[in-house]
Amino acid sequence: MAVGIFDSGLGGLTVLDAVQARLPEVDFVYFADSAHAPYGVRDADDIYDLTCRSVERMWEAGCDLIILACNTASAAALRRMQESWLPKDKRVLGVFVPMIEALTERNWGDNSPPREVAVQHVALFATPATVASRAFQRELAFRAIGVDVEAQACGGVVDAIEDGDMILAEALVRSHVDALKRKMPEPQAAILGCTHYPLVQEVFQAALGPDVSVYSQANLVAASLADYLDRHPDMLGSGEAAYLTTGDPARVSDRATQFLRRKMTFQAA
Repeated sequence: MAVGIFDSGLGGLTVLDAVQARLPEVDFVYFADSAHAPYGVRDADDIYDLTCRSVERMWEAGCDLIILACNTASAAALRRMQESWLPKDKRVLGVFVPMIEALTERNWGDNSPPREVAVQHVALFATPATVASRAFQRELAFRAIGVDVEAQACGGVVDAIEDGDMILAEALVRSHVDALKRKMPEPQAAILGCTHYPLVQEVFQAALGPDVSVYSQANLVAASLADYLDRHPDMLGSGEAAYLTTGDPARVSDRATQFLRRKMTFQAA
């Protein structure tokens, strides 16, 4: 029984890297829907259909627990999947939950009324589709009051990272941070709402300044998964991993190897 890590492209490898380091005894299947990446510029119905199709393929690969390590899919598809499509014996989780738990300092199972939290001014950097969904603001509102969230759609950053053009990616990050700060001059915290963004986290931090707390998802998701598996020890395996893609396996393998700086070999999904 493997844990599935899904992303439209390679950004979810930041999550995979963190969970493999934290949980070396767990079997993982990483699935990149590279043929249809990026999701961040697609409409909600398209994202939902593509995500469901990918999840079904991961079930075939033996994944009973799947993490949508794609904020766009988590924002635009997950709630609809859970409410009307997902079989009762399957678990599909998103990446917003650990982030909101950290920001609000309360567990997801805490169903007490929303309350004030320490951070009042939050910058959200995400793909256009994630920003348009307002999913982060909706989930945050269930748990916190009085938090001002200013969202910045970071067009072009994912494409630049996927293409390996880090100079362009860094320039775009600085431009998007400048645009955000014109709307919210002094954010207290910044959410990197895309799993690609940890690769340029230092650029975000430098552009935002040292007084802004930057929240990235990989380690938070790893800690959340470790807690889940403590309660479900039957999912432990031997630490094997498989890598699947709907794109060209040779090209994706080359990009992924550059991405994580370790050899990765993808197979056709």
